[in-house]
Amino acid sequence: MSEPSVILVTGGSGLVGQGIKWCIDNEPEGSRFGKKANETWIFARSSEADLRDAEQTKKLFEKYKPTHVIHLAALVGGVFANMAGNATFMRDNMLMNDNLLHTSYLQQVKKVVSCLSTCVFPDKVDYPLTEAKIHLGPPHPSNFGYSHAKRTVDIQNRAYREQYGSNFTSAIPTNVFGPADNYDLHRAHVLPALMHKCYLAKKNNTPFVVFGSGKPLRQFIYSRDLGKLFIWMLREYDDVEPVILSVGENEEVTIKEVADAIVKAMDFKGEYRFDPSKADGQYRKPASNEKLLKLMGGFEFTPFEQALKESVDWFLENYEIARTSDKA
Repeated sequence: MSEPSVILVTGGSGLVGQGIKWCIDNEPEGSRFGKKANETWIFARSSEADLRDAEQTKKLFEKYKPTHVIHLAALVGGVFANMAGNATFMRDNMLMNDNLLHTSYLQQVKKVVSCLSTCVFPDKVDYPLTEAKIHLGPPHPSNFGYSHAKRTVDIQNRAYREQYGSNFTSAIPTNVFGPADNYDLHRAHVLPALMHKCYLAKKNNTPFVVFGSGKPLRQFIYSRDLGKLFIWMLREYDDVEPVILSVGENEEVTIKEVADAIVKAMDFKGEYRFDPSKADGQYRKPASNEKLLKLMGGFEFTPFEQALKESVDWFLENYEIARTSDKA
């Protein structure tokens, strides 16, 4: 990327997009993860174009004329939203991905890095998850629509590369959290949803009830760490094979540990309990970051408690402008 570059980030106002933007704005200029002098970064919002619509996607590309794309835009949600809307999650995401990749090909974009999810992996598979196991079986039934839509991106990347020589690849982050997340209780992922529920419980002097047993294990990656990893992929990684972007397998935490940390960070003193009658979702899905660390030569992740505290502080300071429809 020595020539002048215009990097379009779709879903740029979302959690991962803002994580990338934080790196571009705060990392030393010219450093491995900072902005370079020949780069123009565009963080596009969903209000600028509905990527489900091919014509709107085309107009977005004509407006910015990107040379590179980081594709983050997606319809996402927690386990209950996915269970209630698998068809919607599948169709909306497949339309977005197809329009984005085909327009990138037509506009001769030099490189596209798309964002997948560990949901793409089979439900029944030997752990840890590795990049070679994506297509070895069906995904978990709770979110099969979203999972198949995301899995198809890997197939599209390979097809465009084989037929047209397109430099398309994809990243597979584990569970992401950080400032500027989506805290809507009907659509949020587990960590921001728990933050919001705890906030409302403290505000209204009501119990903080966590759905499920609290036993499932997850690997959480801080959005600002993930931002650095996406910047690395854009600049330094040119293979079609996906790369898992994650903390190590030894850094799994239980949902109970997450909830405990949120209670501590928010200084919540009220009643706090779990509701095991609610679904837990997949028990665990540990992923290996061995390939990532080997390719990068190592990476220093932000400690979980520090990242969580920074995320809670941002939420409390920005509650009135945060993405949530439950401010009761």
